[in-house]
Amino acid sequence: MYFCKTKIEGHVPKTKLTCMFDNLTDKLERAFKILKGQGYITEINIAETMKEVRKALLDADVSYKIAKDFTDEIKRKALGMNVLKAVSPGQLMVKITYDELVKLMGTETSDVNIKSNPSVILMAGLQGSGKTTHAAKLANLLKSKRGKKPLLVAGDVYRPAAIEQLKILGEQIGVQVFTIEDSKKPVDIAKQAVKHAKEWGFDVVIVDTAGRLAVDEEMMTEIGNIKSAISPHEILFVVDAMTGQDAVNTAKAFNDRLNFDGVILTKMDGDTRGGAALTIRSVVNKPIKFIGLGEKMEALDVFHPDRLAERILGMGDIRSFVEKAQMQFDEEEAAKLQRKLAKNQFDFNDFLTQIQQIKKMGNIKDLMGMVPGMNKVVKDMDIDDNSFKGVEAIICSMTRQERENPDILNGSRKKRIAFGSGCDIQEVNKLVKQFDDTRKMMKMVNSGKAKSLMSSMQAKRR
Repeated sequence: MYFCKTKIEGHVPKTKLTCMFDNLTDKLERAFKILKGQGYITEINIAETMKEVRKALLDADVSYKIAKDFTDEIKRKALGMNVLKAVSPGQLMVKITYDELVKLMGTETSDVNIKSNPSVILMAGLQGSGKTTHAAKLANLLKSKRGKKPLLVAGDVYRPAAIEQLKILGEQIGVQVFTIEDSKKPVDIAKQAVKHAKEWGFDVVIVDTAGRLAVDEEMMTEIGNIKSAISPHEILFVVDAMTGQDAVNTAKAFNDRLNFDGVILTKMDGDTRGGAALTIRSVVNKPIKFIGLGEKMEALDVFHPDRLAERILGMGDIRSFVEKAQMQFDEEEAAKLQRKLAKNQFDFNDFLTQIQQIKKMGNIKDLMGMVPGMNKVVKDMDIDDNSFKGVEAIICSMTRQERENPDILNGSRKKRIAFGSGCDIQEVNKLVKQFDDTRKMMKMVNSGKAKSLMSSMQAKRR
């Protein structure tokens, strides 16, 4: 992967889950090093390791009771196992810890209930948790990825500009917003919205509600009345991950009153310690269903406990990487590229197209962090969404003839391209060399030499 150096110097904020769990990942790795080189697990070395794991969890804002129960269970399982000869104690501990992390966060992925027609979803949470924004994000997800026709309902009649905010977001994603002008009765708005949805063929109704700065009886009574009036098929509690254990405590208070169905954990892209993501499931016995990872309307992901456990333990998240790639996969473009490869006609236009496909997949640093082993490489690198601008500038500074016929790029042409793109000529040379290497590799794969090479390597192993 190539980055023009002039475009990535300076400070760029860390992003997404690679940021949130970096400290926890580092501390867990140091804890497991205690067992490195040990031939077997003993009560002494396991106790020392678990002490460090418990400290790491406490630093991540996990409550003492949950951290202690978690490490006690790992210790119990580790001491009760026979260590396989092919597996080191350190590897075994990572496997046990992975299993317990998945169990702690909910074991299985839990989807939103949209089986009825229309399905009514009630959003609940404190003011500032992101209810309005995530109501729109959820509507966008259900529309773009599930083929649903959602209706957004502006039920927050107290917060200044809340209704206008939802209208703007609805227009942005192409989703209708229902409201009753000048009404101060959220229950009536919600009831009329469900009636409207039935009459006009909407299959999902997402009701935004008012929040408060803290849990209070008035707010709880109002949302309880809305629940009784519309009998929602799903109640989603929206909570800010950056509030740590306060998020867990708030979730418990809401669940005791509303008995909600699931959690949307917002601001998971923030520089926080991640304790809420690890423990909210065990406290309220309700699954985290979605996580918010940024400001864009597309920045809402289904929560996968197993994948997050993999990332926390430094294993990457290759499944999410593949899914993001498949979402941007263009069969027609792929077929066109295959034909050009067959004729050895891969050029800079194709190179630019591939870069643009990668950019559509999401934040570059977060994508690289999904690849096993790359999380350590990119952790301290300053890479943002503009990292490809240098490459794009170089290619766009080429003439059409140069992009289609890279072999004509001589010294004078490269000098002109460097001046036009704002990069040094060394950067142009580096890109041209990388392009040539890519083209040679593709030519080898297409000609079948790669298969012969693999067969030869396998034969040597025998």
